[in-house]
Amino acid sequence: MNDIEKRLNAIEKRNKKVELDKAWETSWSRRIIIAILTYLTIVLFFYVAQLPKPFINSIVPTTGFVLSTLSLPFFKRMWIKYGAKK
Repeated sequence: MNDIEKRLNAIEKRNKKVELDKAWETSWSRRIIIAILTYLTIVLFFYVAQLPKPFINSIVPTTGFVLSTLSLPFFKRMWIKYGAKK
């Protein structure tokens, strides 16, 4: 019985980790952090490339990236509904 309890505890521990990973993947905290890091990376690139107004012009590509990530759950549901059945 001890072996079964160990295996059950290992499965429960794994399931908890998977649940936390899924929660992180879909969290607003993650999206905000990615948006900030994306913005800072683009600002740095624009600054190094000596493009005009890097702080303002970096908003457009960052916004596009964030909008594309927000649309992914919709496309995932569509893929599951229609594409995964094949």
